[in-house]
Amino acid sequence: MTDTRSKTFLADLIKRHMPTREAMAQNKYLAPIAHRFLSPELWRFTRRSVPRGVALGIFAGFIIPVGQIFLAAFLALPARANVPLAALVTFVTNPFTLPFWLVVANKVGRVVLKIDAVAAGGAARAEIESGRWSWFFEIGKLAGVTAFGFVVLAIVGAAVGYLVSGVVWRLIIARRRARRRARHAMRAA
Repeated sequence: MTDTRSKTFLADLIKRHMPTREAMAQNKYLAPIAHRFLSPELWRFTRRSVPRGVALGIFAGFIIPVGQIFLAAFLALPARANVPLAALVTFVTNPFTLPFWLVVANKVGRVVLKIDAVAAGGAARAEIESGRWSWFFEIGKLAGVTAFGFVVLAIVGAAVGYLVSGVVWRLIIARRRARRRARHAMRAA
């Protein structure tokens, strides 16, 4: 009986939840460009493709709430990023975490735009806030601030994800090399 588990829990978790090449090739929406997704270089875990995949997955996860997996996969093609990792990382925003991210995006949007510091003035603004249009104005302001917050989260999150995954990748590789050197040194001794 062969053991198909890897040495780390994280690698097992990623392999278990990662979409397969065959599953993506059979998707009816991806059928016209499935030949591009089946390219082996887009499925390898390399020091360049992993950070790119993480960054694109985070970006796609925050930039649009629906269809984020397809956006990440499409963006991964020209960027030569790891397609399954980009698709997997989009789950940072999911139906369970969306309320949290809505609040965070609204707060980030308010801080960046300083929407509370805008001085009230003008006859048009007074008419809008006077009564019958005030609810529409408030919903529009809230949605705009939140949408802008999601854009900021997408850009900053992608940059941070790229840097962190690059550092983690280098640490993992350095650890593997150190273990390999130690095994070779023990064999030689």
